[in-house]
Parts: sequence; structure tokens; C-alpha cells
Amino acid sequence: MSSDPATPVAPGQPAGTGPAEAVLPPPGDTAGAPASAASAGPERRRGRARLGLPVVVAVLLLLHGVPWWLLVLSPDWPAPVTVAGTVLAVLLAAGFPYALWRGHGRRHSDRWAVAGDTWLGLVWLLFSWSVIGAVVDGVAAAAGWHEPSRSVTVAVVVLVWVAALAGWGTWQARRVPRVRHVPVDLDRLGAGLHGLRLVLVTDTHFGPIDRAGWSARVADRVRDLQPDVLVHAGDMADGSVEQRRRQAAPLAAVPARYARLYITGNHEYFSGAADWIRYMQDEGWTVLHNRHVVLERGGDRLVLAGVDDRTAAGSGLPGHGADLPRALRGADADLPVVLLAHQPKQVADAVAAGVDLQLSGHTHGGQIWPFHLLVRLEQEALAGLSRAGGRTQLYTSRGTGFWGPPFRVFAPSEITVLELRRPQGGQTEA
Repeated sequence: MSSDPATPVAPGQPAGTGPAEAVLPPPGDTAGAPASAASAGPERRRGRARLGLPVVVAVLLLLHGVPWWLLVLSPDWPAPVTVAGTVLAVLLAAGFPYALWRGHGRRHSDRWAVAGDTWLGLVWLLFSWSVIGAVVDGVAAAAGWHEPSRSVTVAVVVLVWVAALAGWGTWQARRVPRVRHVPVDLDRLGAGLHGLRLVLVTDTHFGPIDRAGWSARVADRVRDLQPDVLVHAGDMADGSVEQRRRQAAPLAAVPARYARLYITGNHEYFSGAADWIRYMQDEGWTVLHNRHVVLERGGDRLVLAGVDDRTAAGSGLPGHGADLPRALRGADADLPVVLLAHQPKQVADAVAAGVDLQLSGHTHGGQIWPFHLLVRLEQEALAGLSRAGGRTQLYTSRGTGFWGPPFRVFAPSEITVLELRRPQGGQTEA
């Protein structure tokens, strides 16, 4: 503890109210899960697979077919080049789902996962810029630029540009994120809490690529920021604690002045959420599993609450599922509330509950342009500070790491320092 006159974080619920800390089942224990849900699960999954297969095939053909047409078939290449390009496109289209299956299926292989994830990023870049290239090609044709030089030029420019973006995007994904300093005015914040610094890390996604060295450098950067409260807003890793412990350990060991808080993201529920929760608890973090704690400084108090990811209820893990009323049960309604919720979309519940500030991640800022257009449609918020409704503000981080494809293109990673401020109208010296 610091010598600063502050009361340590304390559980939010009074003794005996029950939900302050849920008891986690042992790994693999499904006691308490409804029998009907357990029996219906395989049928639902088979139904989704039957419905989803045509969509997957269509997406696969589209992702590979558009670049093949623009870069291989359309230009007036020599016949051997066209044949070689076509064979390569077919092999990649066929090998891509196999690599993902080998990498992320039951017989998990990190090498195959890296191969599949990397090609996913590359084919997305090729597809996106091939669509733009096709538009440019059409405009150039309408302007009177005739074949054969037009389509060859467009194809070469697209290939060179994608190669440059892939190189730059790799560097962006693997560098230590920049620190973003974001002041946040909270009308109900007490003077004693003015200037409280929350450092937000999220979406580290420790996975098939060993990033233990990167994690150590990120940990050093966060440690240098001397956080009052350190927050990890979910998606710690892709893989089990046993697989990813070495990568997670440096960041898990970073201290904070008053509290270190952690919530689950959607990827924990693919990676053994119960084990990750235990790991973070063993490392001394407070896991806000639909609960809250209260921080007191300078005679003023702040509620710090957290909820499970919105997908948790469908994970099959008993007792998991976002439950904001439970998280706030017993909290003083007059105190300001900062809520940790992995997905920005969860802010609708925060607005209804009168939360002052929600901290989220999940979006990665789109990670690889122009995927941000789809993310914004699905989540509504993409990155940064926004007013969600009523007194509720939402801060959405672009994330600290990356998921899957080891690229970040026009969506830089971040470590965020949020300084809570009492508005000037009511501010007094602490």
C-alpha cells in the first residue's frame, strides 16, 4: 500500500448478501447446468453447422476468387504466369480451412494456427484492395486507358501495396502500444478522487505466436505509468493457462497502487474461463465476476463494477453470464460507478442502470482496415470516448494485442490512461 490516505478496495456487497463472489466449479465440472440445455447443445450445434456451411463456402470462394480474378485472370499475363497463379489460388483456398482446422480444432497446433491466421490476414488484405483495384480499373477504362497495360498496372500496384501494408501491419501488431492519455469528467466524482488514474489494458490475446518478450516490454511500460487502478478488460489469451502462462506472467505481475481488476472477455470462454479466473486470482487480481468493489480516497468513494462477457451465458459454464443488477447489488446509488464490460454493446444495460463510465475493448478498432466497417455495424462503438446516453460515457479501447492475423492496419494498439476528473464547476482541492 502507498502512504496516500486511501482505503483499500473492499468488496461491494455487505456480508451475507451472497453474490459478492461466485464459487467456480472445478475444471470440466458441469454440475448445475440444466439437463435440457446439455442435451439440446449438440443438436443446436449440428443445426448451426448445416446452416453455416454454405455461408462459409461462399465466403471462402469470395475471399479467394476476387483477388484471383483481378490479379491473375484479368491481366494479360503470359500463360505460364496465369496457370501458376491459378494453381496457387486453388491450393491456398483449399489449404486455408485445413490450416484453421488443424490450428484451432481439438488437436490444437500452434504452427498450423499461425499459418492459418496469417493467411486469413493476407487474404483479407488482398480481397479488400482487389475490390478497390477493380473500381480503379473500371474508372481507368472509362477514362480511355486501354489494355493490356491497364489491368497489369492495377494488379502490380495492388500486389505491391498489399505487401507493404502486410509488412507495416506486422510491425504495428508486434510493437509496444502507444500510451493514450484520456481525461474523463464525471459529474458525481468526489473531490478526493479527482485525478485518479485508471490504466486500461485489454485484448492481449496471448496465443500461438510466443509473445513473452512483448508481454515483458508491455509490463515495463505499464509499470512506468504507476497506475492507481490497473484494469484488464478481457480476452487475456487464446489457449489454456498451461499453454499461455509464460506469455501472461509479466503483465500479470505488474503492481497498482490501489487495485488490479480483471473481467472475462468472449475468448476466455473458448480457452478455459474458470482456469483463467483462478490464475488471475492467484496472481492477486480482483476478478469482477458480476460483482463490485468500492474504492475510497480522500473521504470520497467510487464503485468499480464488472460483468461477464455477453456471450458467457451460452458458454455452458455454470454461474456465468452478464448480470449487471447482481454486480451492482448493495452499491450506494449516490456513488459514481465505473463499469468494466468487455463488449461496447453491453453499454445499453449500463445506460439503463445509470452507470457513469463503461470501459470496454473487444473491437480492436477493426484491426485490419476496412474490417472496422463491419465491427462498427455490430458493436456501434469502435474506439475512443463517447456519450452513450444519460450520464453514461463509454470508452472503447482498440486493444493492446492482436487476435489471429498478426497484423494491425490503420487500427493502432493502445495502453490507455484514463484520468478521472471532477468537473470544474464543482471541483475543490483534494
